[in-house]
Amino acid sequence: MNASNTRDDISSALKGIATATFTDASHHLLAALGYHSDRTLDGQTGRVANFIEQFPAPHPGTVSENNFAQQATFAALIFQVTSDEIEIIAQGQQMLIPADGFDQGLAQSFLFMAVELKGTRYPRSQYISFTREINKRFPAPAVVLFKTADHLLTLAFVHRRMNQQDPKRDVLGSVSLVREIDPTNPHRAHLDILHDLSLAERLRWMNANAKPYNFDGLLAAWLDALDTEELNRQFYRDLFAWFSRATQEATFPASPSGKEEAKTLPPEEHIIRLITRLLFVWFIKEKGLIAEELFVEANVNPLLHDYNRTKGDSYYRAILQNLFFATLNTEINRRDFSKASNTTHRDPSRYRYTNEIADPDNLLKLFAQTPFINGGLFDCLDSYEASNQGGYRIDCFSDNPNQRQDYSIPNRLFFDDNGLLPLFNRYKFTVEENTPTEQEVALDPELLGKVFENLLAAYNPETRSTARKQTGSYYTPRPVVDFMVDEALTAALATHCHPMDGDMEFWKARLRYLLDYGDAFNDADELFEERERQGVVRAIAQLTVLDPAVGSGAFPMGVLHKLTLALRRLDQDNTRWEQVQKDLAMQRADLAFDTQDRQARAAQLTEISDTFGRYRDSDFGRKLYLIQ
Repeated sequence: MNASNTRDDISSALKGIATATFTDASHHLLAALGYHSDRTLDGQTGRVANFIEQFPAPHPGTVSENNFAQQATFAALIFQVTSDEIEIIAQGQQMLIPADGFDQGLAQSFLFMAVELKGTRYPRSQYISFTREINKRFPAPAVVLFKTADHLLTLAFVHRRMNQQDPKRDVLGSVSLVREIDPTNPHRAHLDILHDLSLAERLRWMNANAKPYNFDGLLAAWLDALDTEELNRQFYRDLFAWFSRATQEATFPASPSGKEEAKTLPPEEHIIRLITRLLFVWFIKEKGLIAEELFVEANVNPLLHDYNRTKGDSYYRAILQNLFFATLNTEINRRDFSKASNTTHRDPSRYRYTNEIADPDNLLKLFAQTPFINGGLFDCLDSYEASNQGGYRIDCFSDNPNQRQDYSIPNRLFFDDNGLLPLFNRYKFTVEENTPTEQEVALDPELLGKVFENLLAAYNPETRSTARKQTGSYYTPRPVVDFMVDEALTAALATHCHPMDGDMEFWKARLRYLLDYGDAFNDADELFEERERQGVVRAIAQLTVLDPAVGSGAFPMGVLHKLTLALRRLDQDNTRWEQVQKDLAMQRADLAFDTQDRQARAAQLTEISDTFGRYRDSDFGRKLYLIQ
């Protein structure tokens, strides 16, 4: 099967999501991926109540079931693919399959479901909850296609594993999402992922990796295509190739003059800093906080005088430096162009390079939606003092050509076919952190720390050489983080609160179950008495978490996710957590004696009530007070 034809078929089928019935559109899309079958249910109405009644959950009437019933407007089984269908499809399309056929394995089929939702945009956690709610009703893996009211498409897939303690109970493992595909204008990364999920590509992968030709092998093949760790590794390989190229083609000052601490910085450090800054920008661009036009060459061209991709180098100076220093690192009411006077021309909060900007008014409009970020990443590293007064230049953010001699990052490094921005555009970014078992197939903010650590590890500042590593092997994998977080939290909670029956071994087992993302039955809270629930919630509020060697924050973020999960299960409406926060505020105020502190207590109690009033059924209040 021709790869380009498959992508064309996928693009064509996606358009039907916005125009055809969702069942028909799903059939066409799955057919473009190579999956089709006549095995379906007759007489389906698509009514959600009928689906819930026909396929009852092990524990009906849960909060997640009720939420699914309220948000879904249509739910129907598209079809079931069995080994017979796989063999027929493979033979018809001349795909590689052994002579003895496609056997069943432990998993005996794949199900495909179509679900329409009444809302427009949903958080990742909602899609995860809906996917688990559907899958726990079936003995076989169910791929779910969700469509929102504004025709965005999400594919969800869940890995099932046998419960190690009870073989009769399945555990729903990792849930992977290809989230909110725009069918009329799909992102290139989404098309690539869908192509990789096609049956032809998955059978090819099974053959290359010696996987059994059964549904267990196909399950492994799907999980590989949806593996975010592999996605991160591929991104890092591509990024490292650009990093190596940039260190050869960009030029930097040979020696910043002036103070001793401003020693010569090798090109690698400049490039690492640029990548880190621009990656952060790319993530906040996903939240709509930075204008997309600033990174599209067709829009950049008219903003700059005599823009030239091949020979010019004005993009980094006039666009990116002004974005980094005079926009992101400057309060909105202080943003302005520098004047010729000494009071402003060395001030890094002033816009520069007016002689290179063809349309300053339009550029300022594009910068206007960008907030002030005071985290230090966008601090200009130039000193305020003039060079002849002992000052030094590292970022060389200056209108004076003498202050930026030999500092040049060519436009081609950003915009040609192998440039940094086309590289970024090949991948989908998400602003939500993935967990070991709940992940969107996209690059998440944790990537910032991975890239920074990996590039530093690959570059040896003493020898100024680069070790050409092909993978990010310095970063602790998420499953390892997850295991260590579980062990630390189980030990801490078991120490700070105790079971009513005194059985500490069973208590630790219950706590581990509470922290297990793969709780398919959503019944962890049923293992705790009310007094135990109160004890665990209060123990969580009193925990202090320290990671003394913190790099990118993988362990603290892992703890935050796990504690949020525990609170969500033990205290679904946040009433216990809210009361604990009020009790703690009262205790802090009782230790103070002046009137001002007591007024602050009243204000804090009001703030707590307002927070939980607004975010009653949300993780916001949980995370806010956990972080505080």
